[in-house]
Amino acid sequence: MGTGKGNDKVDLSVIIPAYNEEDVIEKTLHVIYNYLKNKNINWEIIVVDDGSTDMTSEKVQQICNKIQGIRLISYKKNVGKGGAVRQGVLAANGRNILFSDADLSTPITELEKLLPWIEDYDIVMGSRRVKDSHIIRKQPFHRRISGRIFQLMIRAVLFLPFSDTQCGFKLFKGKVAKQLFSQLIHNGFVFDVEIAYRGYRQGYKIKEIGVIWANDPTSTVRFFKDSVRCFIELVKIRFQK
Repeated sequence: MGTGKGNDKVDLSVIIPAYNEEDVIEKTLHVIYNYLKNKNINWEIIVVDDGSTDMTSEKVQQICNKIQGIRLISYKKNVGKGGAVRQGVLAANGRNILFSDADLSTPITELEKLLPWIEDYDIVMGSRRVKDSHIIRKQPFHRRISGRIFQLMIRAVLFLPFSDTQCGFKLFKGKVAKQLFSQLIHNGFVFDVEIAYRGYRQGYKIKEIGVIWANDPTSTVRFFKDSVRCFIELVKIRFQK
């Protein structure tokens, strides 16, 4: 059961931030659509094209013209993944809101693991480092080490109790997502941390659930190169209002 534009009784909004994803975005949308169309819920899919310089927007628009319930938000200047997710969240109508990476590093079917928890929790975060998680394609060794160092930095600076803030598969109650993302300051790599920190500090109930995940070898995040900048960003999050 899909949903049309203007329907305010949407059960689930799926937000897909996309930057130069012309090679995968069509397959991703068809996979998500084929999954959702068999669910007895009203849904919408919102792709936010974050200033792509390739054919991402054109390919998404072609699908939007064929499938009701898929929407495109597009703008010319690349602002960062956090900014793209914020645009999608603020435009969403869903009672619950999921954001997922455009490459489906975590399969959309893993939503089945998160949904049972969203009635009792405000945020359910997919995690690669808790029970029942399964990494089917690992990051290179240096990326795994840098990821663990980054999580240690997060605990040291922000005192967050979570094992994995960076997995791009998170489910929110809609009202909670809108409140937190309307406050978001950081558009880049640390936006996940800021959202988790704001949610934790504001007393929202947050649950980590282990999910399937596969590394994207084309990822451009380079923690070692940007480690000082990342640390500064964490300190900014710690002392921001």
